[in-house]
Amino acid sequence: MSTTIDVIETPGATTLPAEPAEDAGLGCLRTERGNLPLEAVDVHATITGLASRTTLTQVFRNPHAEPLEATYVFPLPARAAVTGLRVEADGRVVEGVLKERGEARADYDQAISGGKRAAIAEEERPGVFTTRVGNLVPGEQVTVRLTLVGVLAYEDDAAEYRLPLVVAPRYIPGTPLAGGQVGDGVAQDTDAVPDASRISPPVLLPGFPDPVRLSVVVDVEPAGLPVARPASSLHATVTEETATGFRVRVEPGARVDRDFLLRLRFADAGAVRTSLAVRPDEEGTGGTFALTVLPPEPTGPVRGRDVVLVLDRSGSMGGWKVVAARRAASRVVDSLTTGDRFAVLAFDDRLDSPDTLPAGLVEATDRNRYRAVEFLAGLGARGSTEMLAPLRRAAELLGANGERERVLVLVTDGQVGDEDRLLREVATGLAGVRVHTVGIDRAVNAAFLQRLAGSTGRCELVESEDRLDEAMRHIHHRIGAPVLTGLAVHAAGLAITEQTLAPTPLPDLFTGAPVLITGRYAGEPTGEVEITGDNGWRHRLPATPSDNVGLAALWARARVRDLEDRYVVGAGNPTDLERRIVDTSLRFGVLSRFTAFVAVDERVVNESGTVRRVTQPVELPDGWVHQAPDTAFGGSYAPAPAAAGFAGAMPAAAMPFAAPPAGAPAPAPRMRKLSAARSPELGRTGMPQRLGDGVGRRGGQAPNAPAPAGGGGGRGGQVPNAPAPSVGLPQVPGVVGRPQAPKPDVAPPTPDLAAFLSTELAGLRATRTPEAQVPLLVHLHEAITRHLSAWEAAGAPAETVRRLTELAAELAGPATVEQRFQRAVEILAELTEPRRRKPFWKR
Repeated sequence: MSTTIDVIETPGATTLPAEPAEDAGLGCLRTERGNLPLEAVDVHATITGLASRTTLTQVFRNPHAEPLEATYVFPLPARAAVTGLRVEADGRVVEGVLKERGEARADYDQAISGGKRAAIAEEERPGVFTTRVGNLVPGEQVTVRLTLVGVLAYEDDAAEYRLPLVVAPRYIPGTPLAGGQVGDGVAQDTDAVPDASRISPPVLLPGFPDPVRLSVVVDVEPAGLPVARPASSLHATVTEETATGFRVRVEPGARVDRDFLLRLRFADAGAVRTSLAVRPDEEGTGGTFALTVLPPEPTGPVRGRDVVLVLDRSGSMGGWKVVAARRAASRVVDSLTTGDRFAVLAFDDRLDSPDTLPAGLVEATDRNRYRAVEFLAGLGARGSTEMLAPLRRAAELLGANGERERVLVLVTDGQVGDEDRLLREVATGLAGVRVHTVGIDRAVNAAFLQRLAGSTGRCELVESEDRLDEAMRHIHHRIGAPVLTGLAVHAAGLAITEQTLAPTPLPDLFTGAPVLITGRYAGEPTGEVEITGDNGWRHRLPATPSDNVGLAALWARARVRDLEDRYVVGAGNPTDLERRIVDTSLRFGVLSRFTAFVAVDERVVNESGTVRRVTQPVELPDGWVHQAPDTAFGGSYAPAPAAAGFAGAMPAAAMPFAAPPAGAPAPAPRMRKLSAARSPELGRTGMPQRLGDGVGRRGGQAPNAPAPAGGGGGRGGQVPNAPAPSVGLPQVPGVVGRPQAPKPDVAPPTPDLAAFLSTELAGLRATRTPEAQVPLLVHLHEAITRHLSAWEAAGAPAETVRRLTELAAELAGPATVEQRFQRAVEILAELTEPRRRKPFWKR
């Protein structure tokens, strides 16, 4: 059975249809059986006071004629705690179990290969998550529900509920890693971002009918807080009165291409007060506390400041964002006083500063501030987001601790993939520096900007030019010195455990911005705590009962986040930190980077245990535009149209090696990133033809593909995970294809795998010219496609089978003879001289 695929041309080749067919849905794909798997995203949140509980529902459907595994990469609030996973299909409900990540992945892989329906939810990094659902049988609908709890950000008499909905493309620096990808995304893993392929889903072309149905409903129960009015700045909403408050819902037709924001303005400036809330554990031997501290009135003289302003002018900042960034940076410069010194840096893949100002810090005179603003006014978006150099330069300019307040202000969208590397590299240089971040985007990387600001700085997010003035008023308050530093919490009747306080270190207090501190206590939930600060400030608070059932999970998430950041920057023994992260995560039931939720339905629904893998494309964030690879993200990443890779087989000119014997289809080509300036093999979209199997290293699972009829072993006479004839599924990025074994009249004997690898490697290494390399590569390609199924059936390691599958695809790809020769030597050497590599989430 086959499915007809139409590829809609992209701009630059032919004119797009004025009105794509209704089933065109997802980007450039149109099939007679419908769209790719994700059908709907439903959000239902309940806000009680300042606490939130959210259920995120993802509805998948298999419109094709064979079982699928669907992968969806999506964002969630970095500070929210994911506390549950539930899978519903065919009238059955399976609750997810939280396990150590390696164990959860092994359980999932075993279930999929055994033909059982299963799902897994993983945190790739703070703010980026992945759901995989396997063994979706044809026509079946599967619902995946994630629950999370959080607390609303509260500043300047207003609370904000923010739910990100799309992972924006991120700049991926570094040198590509040898070996297979760890995920099914479009970016290549590098030494700077070893999990790039897990955070880079394919991107749809704009202008098509709503590809995924979005529903957002928020029930607000004020719980005694005087909410004056709700406002949503990025979506059209309807507000309805309810018995306990009001309901806000997004109008139909909204797209999954921007954050959802709901701001609640309070009528009473004293609605939130300094308080201590406690909630005992169910076993009653202790519990969790939440301490809210409002900043006192500012007193004392203000120290002079050394301020370095760093502005991101890279390609992803194009359009309204660079205009807003210039305005924000200029407002920061205008807020400086004559007692301050400052410097201005602008960066993409180059680092610029005003030519009219001396190098280094300069006095904040009217003339110098004017010259800085003049420099900022001339900046446009260009190049790639090389953020490490400007952060290092800022640290050099600010120098060591002194009498002056040291401040770094970073204005950016935060769309970089090397967050962990940046935090690790600047941890020492920026020690003692107060970092304030200003995030400008409708799908901002808030998790990274919050981590960079830490507990001593502030993060302000700007989603539109309309809100820039309000945001800059907040920034003006924050960029000044805090009103209270040296915060400490002490037991005064309530037996708090000071080692459990989160965040760590405790934050400083700024005008208009209360802080929330959580921790654990032992014994009875009675007594007081004393909070102190510099200059003799102190305050005592009695414990009051809390009805927030998610309080323990909120503390656990904050604690895990602190430990994960320490793991990233190398502040402590990594083995001990990992153990503490896993222990806290499992005990309190919150997802972390070292754990995962897995749900397995024990009923077998796919006897063959073989699936086709599809990575769900996502929308380009609102306000972004598609650009060519060499202009967007400096050629290291470009928002890839979903059409890339739908074109089917490569032209014969791109395949100089001998084709497989008659009757065997061409091997599934591998996804590669090519520069438009260097490669003649660009598709009609202006993007490289990213072809390939998208096979990732996932717990040792061999790539799944249908087995040929009549094979020995396995269910129904099939060889487990053996190749099978194509059924016409579109070759989209993330859909797995396997080399098809030829069917000669008389099958040659299958050589010993280890001997084959050693012999082929020795033969390749002995050659010196392309003329001698070509026949060896042809032979290698034919031998792999001929014997792969037999080796797998004989029990070859899953990783070896996967790497050989990948090599066969590359040998049939568009690369030069030299490039294919180097890859063949590299992969064969890895298989004959294996090295242990850490799981990608521990790198």
